Amino acid sequence: MIYKDEGHLVEAAEAYQKARIADPSYKPASEFLAIVLTDLGTSLKLGGNTEEGIQKYCEALEVENHYAPAYYNLGVVYSEMMQFDFALTCYEKAALERPLYAEAYCNMGVIYKNRGELEAAIACYEWCLSISPNFEIAKNNMVIALTDLGTKIGNPQVKIEGDINQGVAYYKKALFYNWHYADAVYNLGFAYAEMLNFEMAIVFYELALHFNPRCAEACNNLGVIYKDRDNLDKAVECYQMALSIKPSFSQSLNNLGVVCTVQGKMDAAASMIEKAIIANPAYAEAYNNLGALYRDAGSVTFAIQAYERSLQIDPDSRNAGQNRLLAMNYIDEGLDDKLYQAHREWGKRFMKLYPQHTSLGNSKIADRPLIIGYVSPDYFTHYVSYFIEAPLTHHDYANCKVVVYSGVVKADAKTLRFKDKVLKKGGLWRDIYGIDEKRVGSLVGEDKVDILVELTGHTANNKLGTMACRPAPIQVTWIGYPNTTGLPTIDYQITDSLADPPSTKQKHVEELVRLPESFLCYTPSPEAGPVCPTPAISNGFITFGSFNNLAKITPKVLQVWARIPCAVESCIGV
Repeated sequence: MIYKDEGHLVEAAEAYQKARIADPSYKPASEFLAIVLTDLGTSLKLGGNTEEGIQKYCEALEVENHYAPAYYNLGVVYSEMMQFDFALTCYEKAALERPLYAEAYCNMGVIYKNRGELEAAIACYEWCLSISPNFEIAKNNMVIALTDLGTKIGNPQVKIEGDINQGVAYYKKALFYNWHYADAVYNLGFAYAEMLNFEMAIVFYELALHFNPRCAEACNNLGVIYKDRDNLDKAVECYQMALSIKPSFSQSLNNLGVVCTVQGKMDAAASMIEKAIIANPAYAEAYNNLGALYRDAGSVTFAIQAYERSLQIDPDSRNAGQNRLLAMNYIDEGLDDKLYQAHREWGKRFMKLYPQHTSLGNSKIADRPLIIGYVSPDYFTHYVSYFIEAPLTHHDYANCKVVVYSGVVKADAKTLRFKDKVLKKGGLWRDIYGIDEKRVGSLVGEDKVDILVELTGHTANNKLGTMACRPAPIQVTWIGYPNTTGLPTIDYQITDSLADPPSTKQKHVEELVRLPESFLCYTPSPEAGPVCPTPAISNGFITFGSFNNLAKITPKVLQVWARIPCAVESCIGV
């Protein structure tokens, strides 16, 4: 032991070897020799003689094959050499020989974590910390693994499992080991935002910034929440804070451009979105937002080009795909196949993303009341609401059951009035905002809806994903869109002979059902006041106006409008 204590490992090894030869039954000599050979191996490895170090570890195990540190140190060497299978075997043998070998469990966890086997890594860290509760490296590794597992399982952005509640549980468990780990705190904020619990999301994003003031992502996501709450000044402040941390942060540049678009600052919006694209040329959503900017400015051709660039990058981009179809209506008449084929091709691609219901539980009893469902995000002060109010109010509730699926983002007084009317008449109202469209399809199936009517088409926040699942035997589109949806799972489109004359050459995937007279029934707002005499009576002339968005005011529309005042002037002259 004197040689070993003084650091003379070679001499110590020789002494123990002689002792073993002199008395093979003397067990301590073998044990001490294994210790010295292992220490010698580590010394050689640290000196750059890795192969010789491995040799000494192996010699230690030949002398004493139950010596756990020799297995452990072999595992360390093989890990450094990236021979992880060998390393894992060595750590496992070390833990088998010494069940309280915390370091071995910790290093096993590192290998499993790097392989993406997070559950196995967490199990190893738990063993390690049960042995050594204050093992800081293991604590830190556990926090990272739990946070990664929470993101893998609970974060819809990575599209793996999508169990947000389980993800939240893992993040919280991570914070048990390190309560100020900024990544776990940030991910909790993200999870709560996905769960539409925005108050909690704000709390955790702000905590993430407290623990990591350089977390640009937290600033950006706070901006998104404030923007959705119409607090644009606060949103801009958050985006600018994110950009002060990461000047080329494409998401914040893009989001700032979106706010500028909403505010009507078109030049500033274009500048920001273009900077986002320069920072990330593969940023499909930025091209989509550039398209929205061009559309709002009335440059529909440029808008369509931007949408198509977005789709080149991300062919399954729902926003760009549907925005392109909507924009095409402004410049294509639909008398040729171009518009029809664009919708039909979109429908085919979209259908692949949604599994169809293979069996429906609707009763075959002939004289039972029909169950009719209406799905829309527009049961608020929106143009669709003025046309759906009368049908919902005057529906034949006595002979059919009505189920309203409301995807309203921000309910208002009109939403509450609609809901009250439907419930008082014996209908069912389901709030589906934030619920996955496939799950909404399951709800439709559980409600045994016979006829499902969607009221949105390719406009904002639609539920065409639900329609693609075909949860009802008969599916219909009505009111919200002037063209075919392109979805083969929608059977009928309700229209009339004025909007779609029987002689029309425009093609539809759906079968057209023409209501007599008009397919729309307008209910004016109670706040609109009484109808007054036309000002033309007192003015002596007619004033023409339009409240449409700029995208609809195309050169062809202007040509038609130009003929109207000319015709009026001609009549006046007569």
